[in-house]
Parts: sequence; C-alpha cells; structure tokens
Amino acid sequence: MSVTTEAQKAVAAAVVVRGERVLLVRRRVAEGALSWQFPAGKIESEETPGEAAARETGFLVVPQSVLGQRVHPMTGREIHYIACRPVGGRAVVASADEVAGLAWAMHGEIPQYVPYGLFGPVQNYLDEVLLS
Repeated sequence: MSVTTEAQKAVAAAVVVRGERVLLVRRRVAEGALSWQFPAGKIESEETPGEAAARETGFLVVPQSVLGQRVHPMTGREIHYIACRPVGGRAVVASADEVAGLAWAMHGEIPQYVPYGLFGPVQNYLDEVLLS
C-alpha cells in the first residue's frame, strides 16, 4: 500500500470566467517562470478536484466541468483544470501566505500574465467562452 505525501498530492486549478475576463492569481513565490496562474490547491483526500478548485478561489463558485489534466511541465505535479462559474461574492486572496494578488484578465491580456502559454484544453475553452 502506498502513502501519498503532501508533495505528491494532485492539484486542482479553478478556471473562473466572469463576463469577458478570467481570474488569475500571482504566486507569492514564483516557481521558475510560473508566477501568474489559475487559483489552485492540493486535492485533499476527502474532496473532489472540483471541490478543491472551488475552495481556492476565495469566493463562491460552482464547478462546471473538467477541462483536462496533465503533469505540469514546470512543477511536475499532476494538475486538474476545472471550469467554474461564479455565483456569489467577489474574488479575494484565499491564502495570503501563497498568493500575492489577483487579476481579471481579458483574453488578449493572458499572454502578459502567462507568457509560456496555457494547457491546450484550457486555451481552447477560454478561446470559446471569452471570444464568443
């Protein structure tokens, strides 16, 4: 029987779109070139990826669909991307020791925050919902 350590836990990222913008957060400590990202956190044993993603946004969102999963090329962690719909409140920094700020980015602004590009299925989703 294998035991999952904290470092091995999969991560869930919330892809939250409001109007013509997507929510991004700035990490307090960059991990290589990774500074801005979607709100994300480790998936605890008692929660689904959708629940973990929603927890990390700092406001009320409802998980809608799984956009995909991969081993992140910069962190080496398994990450699940979850499309979430905001339903109440406003975005706040959920974990001040890990997140330094947040931004609602327009489609054309995403490369300024994430210059290395997004995971294909996430980019396709954002192309569809932000450009339609």
